[in-house]
Amino acid sequence: MSQQLGPNFPIPDIMVAMPESILAVGGMALLMLGVFRGDSSTRLVSWLAVALFAIAGLVIIQQPNESATVFGSTFVADAFSKFIKILILLGSAVALVMSHGFIRSEKIERFEFPILVVFATLGMCMMVSANDLIALYMGLELQSLALYVLASFNRDSLRSTEAGLKYFVLGALSSGLLLYGCSLIYGFSGTTTFEGIAYALANEANGGALNVGLIFGLVFLTAGLAFKVSAVPFHMWTPDVYEGAPTPITAFFAGAPKMAAMALFVRALVGPFPELTPEWQQIIVFVSIASMLLGAFAAIGQTNIKRLMAYSSIGHMGFALVGLAAGTEDGVRGVLIYLAIYLAMNIGTFVCILSMRRTEGMVEDIDDLAGLSQTRPLMALSLLILMFSLAGIPPMAGFFAKFYVFLAAIQAELYTLAVLGVLSSVVGAFYYIRIVKVMYFDEPAEAFAYPMSGEMRVILFGSVAFTALFFLYPSALVASATQAAAALF
Repeated sequence: MSQQLGPNFPIPDIMVAMPESILAVGGMALLMLGVFRGDSSTRLVSWLAVALFAIAGLVIIQQPNESATVFGSTFVADAFSKFIKILILLGSAVALVMSHGFIRSEKIERFEFPILVVFATLGMCMMVSANDLIALYMGLELQSLALYVLASFNRDSLRSTEAGLKYFVLGALSSGLLLYGCSLIYGFSGTTTFEGIAYALANEANGGALNVGLIFGLVFLTAGLAFKVSAVPFHMWTPDVYEGAPTPITAFFAGAPKMAAMALFVRALVGPFPELTPEWQQIIVFVSIASMLLGAFAAIGQTNIKRLMAYSSIGHMGFALVGLAAGTEDGVRGVLIYLAIYLAMNIGTFVCILSMRRTEGMVEDIDDLAGLSQTRPLMALSLLILMFSLAGIPPMAGFFAKFYVFLAAIQAELYTLAVLGVLSSVVGAFYYIRIVKVMYFDEPAEAFAYPMSGEMRVILFGSVAFTALFFLYPSALVASATQAAAALF
């Protein structure tokens, strides 16, 4: 979609990429504001960044659902990207609002923090709309470079610095794997665009055997993307980074970047490789089963709630991959529903974790929640609802998230995958219900010192209301996800 200015000068229709343009220009403007006004402007810059996300979100909502490409078909906007970008912007905006009190109390209130979140979000939106291997890598690295800095943002904390370094080193390794896979795919298909790769594969399939080099490239590409969603066996960075990074940044990592990486995973497999579905399906089935089982069993012995949420996220990404493993439109719909519900559950849980503060500072042990039902009954009730939902207990939203991905797996005749998913969900319920037991049946520990801010109360209420009442009106989300999934097929 482009206009012509003379015979050889196409002008891309900038409206297709308007949300990304708003984030890019707005991020640079906020950077200049921060430079001239210093760290005293952090809160102002943060709220302006939230406003920027809101504006970009409104532009996305106004965009048509029909697929449109620009920049030589390397960037695509369709119903799928629209759905995911709304989740990304929501997750980023909420993470910024959640961080206000924390960065002030921890004395890390620097104007670069919200700007890094803006540029990470820009990278995520580019990832979701990538229609080319080079565009995919550009978006991925823009997101990753900002996230490396955010992980180690608390420079005075050894844990935070270590988290950033681990994330950077392992992230560089995964980028190498992904680039090697991209180079193999380009070498054997002769193109980097997703449509071109699909066309080359279709011609090869008609001519006989598929090229083994392309399958090798696909394996390396999948390995690189599996790292970004912290799927087994590329999960090793997740517990250490979640524990070491400042808590609001951990909440951010568990939300928006997961949405973007999973969406990229889906688009990069379903779009260019429909002819290789049986081949990549085997990889995804293995990764999904391994992630669900590790997430279920490794979290049982955790005492730190942030590490527990790290293993929980590994398990939940495994559940989301069940939908992708199906390789069908219903499977992709299940993935999208799962991501939306997971984001809501995660946000509420991290609001509660951020409220675990005593006079001496933040506490993170699960035992610190002992007797919370007596000292903070509303917070305990909220966490109970969220834990039941994360465990997949009906009628909470988490049950429906798992229902749609398992249904897609059964329809695709992946019975073993579905059965193992249900069993790992049962095992995982143990450590979620253990938190409920600690809150309601253990002797009360020292009460938390500070009340929740008004902003945090609003976020927690929204998260809990969505999670508890989703069963009353699921059709809006299901219809949006159905339309978004259809855009890929």
